[in-house]
Amino acid sequence: MNVVWFKRDLRLDDHAPLAKAAKLGRCLCLYVYEPELINSPEFDASHLNFINQSLTEIDQQLKQIGGALTLRVGRMPDVLDQLHRKLGISGLWSHEETGNKITYDRDRRVARWAETHSIPWRQLRQNGVVRRLASRDAWSRQRTSFLKSSTISAPNLIELPPNVESEGIQEPGKFQLVQVNKTRLQLGGERVGKELLQSFLHDRGENYNAELSSPVTAWNSCSRLSPYLTWGCLSIRQVTQTLHQRRTALRELRARGEDTGRWLTSLKAFESRLSWHCHFIQKLEDEPAIEFENMSRAYDGIREDSFNQDYFDAWCAGRTGYPLVDACMRALHQRSWINFRMRAMLVSFASYHLWLHWRPTAVYLAKHFLDFEPGIHFSQIQMQSGTTGINTVRIYSPIKQVIDQDPTGVFIREYVPELRDVPDKHIAEPHKMTLSTQSRVGCLLGKQYPYPIVTHTTAFRAAREKIYAVKREPEAQDDARRVFQRHGSRKRPSRR
Repeated sequence: MNVVWFKRDLRLDDHAPLAKAAKLGRCLCLYVYEPELINSPEFDASHLNFINQSLTEIDQQLKQIGGALTLRVGRMPDVLDQLHRKLGISGLWSHEETGNKITYDRDRRVARWAETHSIPWRQLRQNGVVRRLASRDAWSRQRTSFLKSSTISAPNLIELPPNVESEGIQEPGKFQLVQVNKTRLQLGGERVGKELLQSFLHDRGENYNAELSSPVTAWNSCSRLSPYLTWGCLSIRQVTQTLHQRRTALRELRARGEDTGRWLTSLKAFESRLSWHCHFIQKLEDEPAIEFENMSRAYDGIREDSFNQDYFDAWCAGRTGYPLVDACMRALHQRSWINFRMRAMLVSFASYHLWLHWRPTAVYLAKHFLDFEPGIHFSQIQMQSGTTGINTVRIYSPIKQVIDQDPTGVFIREYVPELRDVPDKHIAEPHKMTLSTQSRVGCLLGKQYPYPIVTHTTAFRAAREKIYAVKREPEAQDDARRVFQRHGSRKRPSRR
């Protein structure tokens, strides 16, 4: 009996471990609810609901081809040990995973267990991330080669071992997870992911390039495929190749003289962003410590002793007095998704205006991002916090972002109802309203809505001085060269 261990690869199509194990005879398809992972501070009930929806679909699909999904609760490899003693395991199959320290330590335990019991554990690639990468210099070619390789069809038949018991779908309450009233969550599963991909490529995505930055338009114009990539309902190879097929078809239409609108421009922009997916995960694969430590150690100590719990609590609650920051955070509390520009602004505001260390903010956002992908998440958080040493320091103005991305307050008014009747000219800075205006629109500062938690210009200048003081130091510049050598993109800019 071969065991296919599903982790963050909740699909049947383009699932190499499943396809290979199914050809060998009896095949047990296993998913394990791991309490140590589910009860970690980065995990949320919304994550488990998405996983459960995906697992339900997988079980239905497997039953159509003679199999079933075996669900167990426990610690790995204890669950494997129980199965082995009862049924006998001849081989273990899974995808490689670049996760957080919990999953990394877990996989090391499984590897020791498999070796002790002389059971081969075959871990196969599911993305462009390369294990034990010697150098970044040739990495992009390896990634591209993998993404161009053929996808793998789901098996036509699964031979299910006899007498296998499943513990069934486990709801959040089993693990004492609080069910938060998130009312606008995306649904899990391979089918929904494929439908979303098609709607983006054929309907929603034409204005992607122009509308991806504003939270007003991003929900519709962005792909919103990230949760399906994170939990493996879709593979990055499937998405990339489907995108290329659509682009080829559009080019043929254009060659025949047909109007393709903004499609080709938008799909090129989408592809460029999609290409960063594996690039950022590779950083964590190469240096797991960046989950906890500054990528550039020259920045150690600049924020560790300055953590202000009141600032952090206000930021988490969406009560900072900066309307777009608060609207974005409250939108996360409902949707568990926000577009990239607004994510960058949230992290920038916490890191620079509030001078909070990135680690607590990263953990809080991980819990509220339905698409929490550790490699992308911690790399991006550090980049937006200015601790990589190799990226441009970007300190977003939460006032300018309103003017640029939500000038009439459409998004702000939806998620911060206290500001619903505030005039457009004050929507970026409601604290500048006169007391009579505040009374007239029913928004008294300090009561219905808070005053700004910090003064923008003062906080901005102080943060810029602190971060650039470190950046100019010779030691920081030396460390930046080390970081680039290990993690920097080798993609050369276009001569155009």
